[in-house]
Amino acid sequence: MKRIALSTLSLALLGVTGVAHAQSSVTLYGLIDESIQYAHNTVDASGKNANQVGLVAGNLQGSRWGLKGTEDLGGGLKAIFQLENGFDPNNGKLNQGGRLFGRQAYVGLTGDQWGTVTAGRQYDPVVDLVQPLTADNYFGSTFTTPGDVDNNDNSSRTNSAIKYTSPVWGGFQFEGMYAFGGVAGKTGSGQTWSGAATYSTGPFSVAAGYFRADNPSGTTALRAGWGGTSDGTFDNQVSGFYAAAKSIGIASVAVQYVAGPFTANLRYSNAQYKPDAQSGFGSTEKYNVGGAYFGYQATPAMLVGVGYIYTKASGDTSATYHQVSLGGDYNLSKRTDVYLVGAYQHASGKQRLAAGAAGVVDAGAAVGSYGYNSATSSQEVVSLGIRHKF
Repeated sequence: MKRIALSTLSLALLGVTGVAHAQSSVTLYGLIDESIQYAHNTVDASGKNANQVGLVAGNLQGSRWGLKGTEDLGGGLKAIFQLENGFDPNNGKLNQGGRLFGRQAYVGLTGDQWGTVTAGRQYDPVVDLVQPLTADNYFGSTFTTPGDVDNNDNSSRTNSAIKYTSPVWGGFQFEGMYAFGGVAGKTGSGQTWSGAATYSTGPFSVAAGYFRADNPSGTTALRAGWGGTSDGTFDNQVSGFYAAAKSIGIASVAVQYVAGPFTANLRYSNAQYKPDAQSGFGSTEKYNVGGAYFGYQATPAMLVGVGYIYTKASGDTSATYHQVSLGGDYNLSKRTDVYLVGAYQHASGKQRLAAGAAGVVDAGAAVGSYGYNSATSSQEVVSLGIRHKF
């Protein structure tokens, strides 16, 4: 990361002079994650399975650049902000639906004694506190839930959100967040709320939280899709049909133990996509997810890991997904690393057709949160990539 004094940033970008506060600063930062990827059994334009080879970005982390800053207000109080852009290095386009600062955009106040309050587009508390204790924190999308139905891979961010983050008290910390729906006369329509807590002592850490997002009521008989203050979690065929759900509720818990070069963690989540009269389906679709990860820091520069995820869908449909993932990450320097990650998934049971279509089909495999669909029960994805941070 490159630190730039606020006065220097003003001179460079605005061409004006002035004296900035001595304890104010702005940080310019970012990363680019790019890979050559092979995907086996992905649906082509004709609806048949085919192999796919190409450049795919954002395996370990989404490519981004951003600005974050602080201003010392005195008495232990600081003003803070963060603006973070997401982009695809293969075509230069914006991610997160074409938003300029689609990853994060918030401003707030922080104090050592009372914590931090921020307002804007933000990650929810479950992402902040529970996700770091899972495999996704180390190896990204290839190690996450099919379709990211439980938002383990941070698919969803929340607009118009106010978030409180407590200080750390003896290893304990908590967060709470509420996002206003912004619908006139319907205060709760489209709202999002979430809370999570974590505790760490020595090598042991545990975290748990809950996320709830509501879809606003529509003006037609059936909703066209998702429109709440959160982005939703509809990465592929696993949950794509349920974008018209009335609400999404996700409960998550994770534990992690670190012993020397070894890291092991376990996680469980329960995601529920609940319907109403405008949803187009009648029963709550539930996803129970269990995951395990084991990592080994073979050398100061080399990390290897293996992960397993079991996902059981029930309610509106019934399907089971087994996924095994392997990965290796090697640091060429403090800012540049190369990696090799891969996953195999097997699906069984039944799942819905694409959003807006009636009926069910045999469950198709869909590794992680890549958005790949498959017309068969198995899928493999392998990526050889490089990541550079600045």
